[in-house]
Amino acid sequence: MAVLPLLLCLLPLAPASSPPQPATPSPCPRRCRCQTQSLPLSVLCPGAGLLFVPPSLDRRAAELRLADNFIATVRRRDLANMTGLLHLSLSRNTIRHVAAGAFADLRALRALHLDGNRLTSLGEGQLRGLVNLRHLILSNNQLAALAAGALDDCAETLEDLDLSYNNLEQLPWEALGRLGNVNTLGLDHNLLASVPAGAFSRLHKLARLDMTSNRLTTIPPDPLFSRLPLLARPRGSPASALVLAFGGNPLHCNCELVWLRRLAREDDLEACASPPALGGRYFWAVGEEEFVCEPPVVTHRSPPLAVPAGRPAALRCRAVGDPEPRVRWVSPQGRLLGNSSRARAFPNGTLELLVTEPGDGGIFTCIAANAAGEATAAVELTVGPPPPPQLANSTSCDPPRDGDPDALTPPSAASVSASSKAADAGPPTDRGVQVTEHGATAALVQWPDQRPFPGIRMYQIQYNSSADDILVYRMIPADSSSFLLTDLASGRTYDLCVLAVYEDGATGLTATRPVGCHRFSTEPAPRPCGAPHAPFLGGTMIIALGGVIVASVLVFIFVLLMRYKVHGGQPPGTTKAPAPVSSVCSQTNGALGPTPAPPAPEPAAPRAHTVVQLDCEPWGPSHEPMGP
Repeated sequence: MAVLPLLLCLLPLAPASSPPQPATPSPCPRRCRCQTQSLPLSVLCPGAGLLFVPPSLDRRAAELRLADNFIATVRRRDLANMTGLLHLSLSRNTIRHVAAGAFADLRALRALHLDGNRLTSLGEGQLRGLVNLRHLILSNNQLAALAAGALDDCAETLEDLDLSYNNLEQLPWEALGRLGNVNTLGLDHNLLASVPAGAFSRLHKLARLDMTSNRLTTIPPDPLFSRLPLLARPRGSPASALVLAFGGNPLHCNCELVWLRRLAREDDLEACASPPALGGRYFWAVGEEEFVCEPPVVTHRSPPLAVPAGRPAALRCRAVGDPEPRVRWVSPQGRLLGNSSRARAFPNGTLELLVTEPGDGGIFTCIAANAAGEATAAVELTVGPPPPPQLANSTSCDPPRDGDPDALTPPSAASVSASSKAADAGPPTDRGVQVTEHGATAALVQWPDQRPFPGIRMYQIQYNSSADDILVYRMIPADSSSFLLTDLASGRTYDLCVLAVYEDGATGLTATRPVGCHRFSTEPAPRPCGAPHAPFLGGTMIIALGGVIVASVLVFIFVLLMRYKVHGGQPPGTTKAPAPVSSVCSQTNGALGPTPAPPAPEPAAPRAHTVVQLDCEPWGPSHEPMGP
């Protein structure tokens, strides 16, 4: 209880709490001018020689101008917590990279200027968070790619989008079509070659569309253009008028641009680049009747094609027209064919069946269509039984032929039958041209002599394989009536025609006259047979080599043993010990020279005797037995 009075006495001594003080403003960055005395706050740093965004920015600023500096990158932390920023200018710097989320905190930003930098692409996360953005200026960069989701956060608020003076060849047209509030769209001075139909149909507030100086050859009609009057100049135009600029494009003035020619326009700089008859003429001076198109004409198609089941097949169709026709394929069952797991359709008119099945055979229809009409052509495909299986990594089991393996032989009955069956599926064979002999890669072509016809200058042979529609030409002298083809593929059917090239006496021009055609098939490649696999051959070689080494070592040991026995058990190169004295002795009288003294005889009684010396030497061919 005594503590309470003490606390009551100390209470008057405690300082009273002071009211909150306003936050101290951040110092103004060096070489910048800051307006912090009144709202809105602004930081102005144009041409200050900055290499990066100053870290000491006042985060309460509503306007930030950093134009004409040397800033190369915008980092995530550079603009963090600047939630009240309304206007940001980064024009004419050297910015190459903007970090993902660099503008994530700028939810109040209305205008962003990034023009005059070195940006090459704009991803989906770099403009994230700009939910109130109205003006986006990206001109004079090096943009080559714009992500489909790059403008998602500002799609509903954006009013001004400038993408001019970049390197854009494609645009996310679907994303641009969602900019419902855009008033000005600048796409000029890019590399755009086409605009899809209906790309601007949902841009109901669009007032100015600039597509000047691209690579556009045509502009498809759009509902937006039909609803609004088009004027070339904004002067004097009503508020609802659409200003469309498309000069500086290589326009192809055909029937696809008649809709644009019928619109009332003031003077502008548009001109025709093609066709040749209209090239260079002022667009608005060309009459409507001169904007014409040519219907498609099929110029080439694949001949009847026969393939075994399980193999790929390529059907080709070429067509010409103005504008360039689009080629589509219809299956024998009437279905429109496109890219799938079993087929691929190419823009050049080729249809590739990756794996054929017996049910794929029939008449395929090629349809070439453009704005002036369409043309059709039929291509027959026959799918036969699958070929017999063949062993890989094998050699030929067929008996070799005499001489050249590609030597020509008369057609066999089987090949003649196959050739006749193939001929039944194609054009009839002319008996004037014959293939008398053929092998796997060569064929001998013969035709009747045409010299009775005057003016023959040479012959031309044209042929192509059933698997390839590319024609091969051979020019033959006029005095020939046969030719040996040596560049054929084995197991294929060929269509061959011989033409006589002559000089037309009536016109003096060179003309051709068909001599005849023939269809034949080359012999299949030699039948392969099984051969040892590489691992088996490698193991056999190793075993054989080891056996040779072991045999060599054994022979060497055997030779050493034999030499050892021949030298009496002594190693070769050593001195042989003296052989024991033979029991054969010779008796001499001492006249043949000094000889070793014999051992002294045992003492005996003195008596008269004759001294006899015995020389004991080994018996050899140089010693003869001596008489007594």
